[in-house]
Amino acid sequence: MWLTGKLVPDHKTIADFRRDNAAAIRTTCAQFVELCRRIGVLKGDCVAIDGSKFKAVNNRDRNFTKGKIASRLTHLEADVARCINEMVRIDRQEEGEARAEKVAHLARRYGRIRREIERLKAMDKALADAPDGQISLTDPDARAMATSARNSGLVGYNAQCAVDAETHIIVTHDVTNHGFDR
Repeated sequence: MWLTGKLVPDHKTIADFRRDNAAAIRTTCAQFVELCRRIGVLKGDCVAIDGSKFKAVNNRDRNFTKGKIASRLTHLEADVARCINEMVRIDRQEEGEARAEKVAHLARRYGRIRREIERLKAMDKALADAPDGQISLTDPDARAMATSARNSGLVGYNAQCAVDAETHIIVTHDVTNHGFDR
């Protein structure tokens, strides 16, 4: 703190530094672990692996699987049927300007639902090419993961560390989009 005159970098400065120097940071970490092995500090007899899940920018509503798409399509098809039934009812029971406004409103709603159905069907086709059966729209690399809380999960990443059990030195680290520690 005294060396920098109590200047503190903001989160963007740190993020930019990590992004701009990612290869150098990885190399430095690997060299440090190798140095610890050579001087005998790091034996590596037993390592502990643990991960922490971090939420991505992607919302759960913008992450799709086959099941999610099928469920949404079922709901949207039911909405289409309700719209059509309501239009038929209005045609039979109402007249005049009120009828025209209601039918126009339902027609716009019907169009929005149809466009959403087409979008989901296109996404379902794209999902066939996805190796892990998921598509995340906002952050393409993020994946849905279960968490320890009941019936919950998040769309994000799993930061994993392998730590030497004796010295507590981080041997290796990685950020993955797999929901389990390996």
